[in-house]
Amino acid sequence: MSLDLRLVGAEVLQPGGLEDAPLRMAEGLVQEDSPGREIDISGYIILPGIVDVHGDAFEKHLAPRRGAMKDVDQGLIAAEAELAGNGITTATLAQFYSWEGGMRGATFAARVFEGLNMIRPRVGTDLRTQLRFEVSMVADYDTVVDWITHYEIPYLVFNDHLPHDLLAKGKTPPGHVGKSLRIGKNPDKHLEDIMALHAGMDRVPAALDDLCEKLAHLPVRLGSHDEATAEARDTWRMRGVHISEFPETQEAAEAAKAGDDPVILGAPNVVRGGSHKGNASALELIMLGLCDALASDYHYPSLKRAAFLVADGGVMDLGAAWGLISAGPAQVLGLEDRGVLRPGKRADLVVLDPESRDVCATLSAGRVTYMKGDVAARFVG
Repeated sequence: MSLDLRLVGAEVLQPGGLEDAPLRMAEGLVQEDSPGREIDISGYIILPGIVDVHGDAFEKHLAPRRGAMKDVDQGLIAAEAELAGNGITTATLAQFYSWEGGMRGATFAARVFEGLNMIRPRVGTDLRTQLRFEVSMVADYDTVVDWITHYEIPYLVFNDHLPHDLLAKGKTPPGHVGKSLRIGKNPDKHLEDIMALHAGMDRVPAALDDLCEKLAHLPVRLGSHDEATAEARDTWRMRGVHISEFPETQEAAEAAKAGDDPVILGAPNVVRGGSHKGNASALELIMLGLCDALASDYHYPSLKRAAFLVADGGVMDLGAAWGLISAGPAQVLGLEDRGVLRPGKRADLVVLDPESRDVCATLSAGRVTYMKGDVAARFVG
């Protein structure tokens, strides 16, 4: 149930900065100020709810020690609780469709999408989906088109994680046997299949052209992943693939910006002070104006931390830095109804302790998804 409240006493983040003003919400939306039941939350700050444009940390909730859990819905419920506890009101769950198999294989991906359809009525966080598809799997291209419609997937990202350099030399990738056994596949058969995909890469460009032409007629946003060159970004753009996820180099990010393509960078990259793979520094790209949105990637808490690191470092003011995890990703996803706390927008908000910066409450469309401590006592009282 969405709340009908007037929150007073807190500082509210607007694009120009923090303002000491009441926040009125009703019917799941931010409203023009008017009388209503008041909750005094003096001493706290209210910010727009976080919009995560790409995250796969939910996987750990679906994977007990001995493998993928049978009741996927229970794992997704636990993941939603973690999202809410980190101030995330809109989450894009990035699910693989990959030759890697197991939890990244097609069968498990279908279970995740079906599980999400089951739990959405039971949770408050807006749980959206992204399909991360491996371009080498040409035989599965028609399935991807069908899934976009059947599962109403709004966001598709193209990946290529085959270790081409090793396969071209006829070498077995490190850890291959263990990875094969974990997904229940014979290592020799798995290597044979991977080699076949590598050998068939000459078919991929033409097949991708055809696939993207079909997808252009569907309600799905298209992105590419880990581009290293301007040429790669330009090629994707010509196919109608306009979102650049985690460009590996400044060159690729600049090419995206030059073509008005949104650039998504990883919040953990900002928190760590650099890429764990040695790619371009997200903070440096932000300083160069080459970032439209930050994503949780593999760690949900990094979104909030990254925004404050950017603001504390003087790279941006708090309004602009927080926009990288709220208004920015909302725009990338085409969600014009959220990302800022203005009348008529969704009442998606997070209440923070300004000293510890702990999340004390999260509301999605005016529904409480997380609340604790003193803030909870004030709401209940």
